[in-house]
Amino acid sequence: MKELYGFLFAMWILILVGGAIVVTILGPIAITGFGELDWLVTSAIQGGIAVSLVIIWIFILLKIKNWIFKKEIKS
Repeated sequence: MKELYGFLFAMWILILVGGAIVVTILGPIAITGFGELDWLVTSAIQGGIAVSLVIIWIFILLKIKNWIFKKEIKS
């Protein structure tokens, strides 16, 4: 049971860290030089980075889940 709590704790930590990264690093990004399309280019880059972070977070959670449940099966 404590493994499940560990997994949930790791999940919440990743959510908080991801939110902090998005707000502090991705938020201030501004691309210029495309005229009226500056906002579109900026949004596309921010969205691509955000989607990449989500994929990385899912991969990390899958690894943690597999590690926890393999350990649980061996017990």
